[in-house]
Amino acid sequence: MNKWGATRARGVPKVVGGMNKTETAYAEHLKLRERRGQIAWFVFEGLKLRLADNTFYTPDFAVMLACGELEVHEVKGFWEDDARVKIKVAAAQYPFRFIGVQKDKVAGWKFEAFTREAPHRCRDHESTGEDDVPASDS
Repeated sequence: MNKWGATRARGVPKVVGGMNKTETAYAEHLKLRERRGQIAWFVFEGLKLRLADNTFYTPDFAVMLACGELEVHEVKGFWEDDARVKIKVAAAQYPFRFIGVQKDKVAGWKFEAFTREAPHRCRDHESTGEDDVPASDS
């Protein structure tokens, strides 16, 4: 139950104002990239994007690459249909690169692009392995 007495789907309580374990682990990954100079800045739930009347999307992380390009990273243990719809709508409306992130036991992190076809303008981003993010088919 959350502080309003509601339980989320699948019985997973949402921590109001905090990160879950996967988001915390991804924040550590972003801190490492920041120390390496690959990203300039990131913030957890720092953006709130308006999608329609009374419909908003708050991405998990806003990430500024070292070259100044802004990306939106959404961290999921698994993707619910409504989350996929929101990120696709946001990607169609906003000029950011939207990236879905999932923890991968073998590779560390798995990335999926939800964005219009736009090439990266950052050279330094190519060395991170996240430049070749596959586009979403669903």
